[in-house]
Amino acid sequence: MVRVEKLSFSYVVKGRRFPILNDIDFRLEKNGILCIIGPSGCGKTTLLFNIAGLRAPDTGTVWIDGDEVKAPREKTAVIFQHFGLLPWENVYDNIALGLKIRGASPGEIKKGVESNMEHFDITRLARKYPRHLSGGEKQRVAIARALVLKPDLLLLDEPFSAIDALTREALQEFVLRVWKEWNLTIIHVTHDIEEAVFLGTEIIILGKDGRYNHHYALPREKGEDFRNGPVFHDTTAAVRDRMKRIINESSL
Repeated sequence: MVRVEKLSFSYVVKGRRFPILNDIDFRLEKNGILCIIGPSGCGKTTLLFNIAGLRAPDTGTVWIDGDEVKAPREKTAVIFQHFGLLPWENVYDNIALGLKIRGASPGEIKKGVESNMEHFDITRLARKYPRHLSGGEKQRVAIARALVLKPDLLLLDEPFSAIDALTREALQEFVLRVWKEWNLTIIHVTHDIEEAVFLGTEIIILGKDGRYNHHYALPREKGEDFRNGPVFHDTTAAVRDRMKRIINESSL
């Protein structure tokens, strides 16, 4: 599904080049969930933007279903930090935005928006504005807006970072249900180690230098009690230990 080959990326500021990603290489099979984790400033979000076609790498290639990514792809949806909802639009119009941009007819827009609002149990919120929504409601609206475009790849950029712990856990479980129901492939950027272990079928860690550092494989089927089991605790401890070493080495 997704193949990143020897990808490097840098920002240029006033003629000076600042490397962000260095020689990143990995593969994610269809219907997997890849969680990308690493210290602040290691290039996690930049890597996600390269996969989305929103940034072009200096060198290397992103492939999705065998096609090279050179621009944003119709079947890829992105949910940004803080959900990216337009504050001046109500829930209905936020969900409709992508369909309008693609030139869908009024009938197609109405059918798609109403169907997704019903599916995600947010029909009652249709005329509300983002400022009136809870964190959990905003997340449901953001996912409904992304999935109304019928993507096969969903990219998440730390969408739970500003949500309290219990709501975050409920939303993580919600994402897993959506993943199964919609047959999605997901790439999820997070700072939260427990979140990465709970959601991911795979985890990759980026080092402070923007290089691929380590990979973990996790079971696809995790069960209701996964958070309390040995695989969750052992993997969480291993990832945390690896992260500590990365941070300590970069400070030497």
